[in-house]
Amino acid sequence: MRSQNWFGKTGKDGFIYRAWMKNQGIPDHEFKGKPVIGICNTWSEFTPCNAHFRELAESVKHGVYEAGGFPVEFPVMSLGETLIKPTAMLYRNLASMDVEESIRANPMDAVVLLCGCDKTTPSLVMGACSVNIPTIVVSGGPMLTGKYQGRDIGTSDVWRFNEAERSGKMTLDEMAEAEACMCRSRGHCAVMGTASTMACMVEALGLSLPGNAAIPAADARRKVLAHLSGIRIVEMAKEQLLLSQILTREAFENAIKVNAAIGGSTNAVIHLLAMAGRIGVDLKLSDFDDLSRGVPLLANLHPSGNYFMEDFYYAGGLPAIMSGMGDLLYPALTVNGKDIVSNSKNAKSYQSDVIGSLDEPFNPLSGIVVLQGNLCENGAVLKPSAATPALMKHRGKAVVFETIEDFHHRIDDPDLDVDATSILVLKNVGPKGYPGMPEVGNMTLPKKLLQQGVTDMVRISDGRMSGTGFGTVVLHVSPEAAAGGIFALVQDGDWIELDVDKRSLNLEVSDEELAQRRAQWQAPAFQTRGYVHLYQHHVEQAHLGADLDFLRGCSGSEVTRDSH
Repeated sequence: MRSQNWFGKTGKDGFIYRAWMKNQGIPDHEFKGKPVIGICNTWSEFTPCNAHFRELAESVKHGVYEAGGFPVEFPVMSLGETLIKPTAMLYRNLASMDVEESIRANPMDAVVLLCGCDKTTPSLVMGACSVNIPTIVVSGGPMLTGKYQGRDIGTSDVWRFNEAERSGKMTLDEMAEAEACMCRSRGHCAVMGTASTMACMVEALGLSLPGNAAIPAADARRKVLAHLSGIRIVEMAKEQLLLSQILTREAFENAIKVNAAIGGSTNAVIHLLAMAGRIGVDLKLSDFDDLSRGVPLLANLHPSGNYFMEDFYYAGGLPAIMSGMGDLLYPALTVNGKDIVSNSKNAKSYQSDVIGSLDEPFNPLSGIVVLQGNLCENGAVLKPSAATPALMKHRGKAVVFETIEDFHHRIDDPDLDVDATSILVLKNVGPKGYPGMPEVGNMTLPKKLLQQGVTDMVRISDGRMSGTGFGTVVLHVSPEAAAGGIFALVQDGDWIELDVDKRSLNLEVSDEELAQRRAQWQAPAFQTRGYVHLYQHHVEQAHLGADLDFLRGCSGSEVTRDSH
């Protein structure tokens, strides 16, 4: 066991390693050759989605003890999507560094990752990939479905409520009432937003026990799964079942197809690309388009459908989705030692209006469309299941906002030159430009158009969109404006053509005119100190996963220097 390089030593070194641990009341026999299981905890009261993780960690510990292991809980940076400014995505890579170095530097033989809120899942998995010891994921689970005025609500309704209030159809008092009704239990967003999507992704990748993705946080079965995960990670440590044996090319292909079937968040693209880059799998942006084709939408869940994660679990959860996908999935190895197809072969959909079939899908359009063209030389993405069909082929004049502040300042100006055929363009919200690539791509519509009954417009940005969001929204334009892509040169009144069927996004401006504009373009100033300085100078573009360039690849678990 790796931990015996600490606890198995004799003399001064072993004395120091064991003695200071014993001040916590740990008896001597715990150090005698047992697998040491790290429990990587993202608990924080600033991360409400993960605020129940101290309880969840206790359930994991019970399982570890039962299986003959020695559990040791440790904290890492926690990223709360709802509170952290300027955006949690800015700190995803920093948190992954915390995870990587914490695992490598400490005497653990295997690790349990407690993941919940959006960025905690990719950051923990990315960090673990860079160390490559036996790893299992336990997600925190979605909150119970909100209840407001006799109907179900979830995070996707926030965007609807906001536009209803701005157009005069909802009062602030009604907003306050809905606010109290929506988040009524522990857990992350109750819709198929990014948190739920990433929980599904780790299950589809084989990193969690079957059923992990959808068990509500408030359901006692979430603690049971945590307990069973504690048992299994001890076995994995003894078997030396490494993360690299689970995260194969086939596993990532399975995850991309599952993301299509569930109508998952566009954020899965950027996180899966980053995870693949850490573990050494050659995954490309184009793979998301290629592998999603032919996979229809099987999960009828907000924001692409009508139901919520709680309903999804009761209807059969992710195993039922994967069972219904049949030969679309590879029999890739999972953490329980069985392949993903065997794990789900007997699963059933108990509610056909929640989980459909390949023969009777909810929407033939699903997955992630990858667009190419002069406006996005390295690609951009769009989620067709959340878009308006009539806008999937559209040509319109650009209404350009240079920054998010510019957007907020002008979007409701009654004199703004915009109509329903316009295309809203938001620049400088990419990885370098904001910095951190915030979830502002699904721009709110101009107030005057909302009052006219307009409900959707084509919107294009180099930023991201919340997994709970919806609309005909083009995201992750690469290269971003701050990196000097053609996207930086778009001006008001330029004609832009979007053709989703042809996978094209083009700016109708001559090369000569673009050359003149480029000669006048000035790159934005970057931060001069701290983590943000490091981030802006080393973050890769969206089509590569927006990881830091020096973090790609795996450094392994060996500690190269010994101070004692």
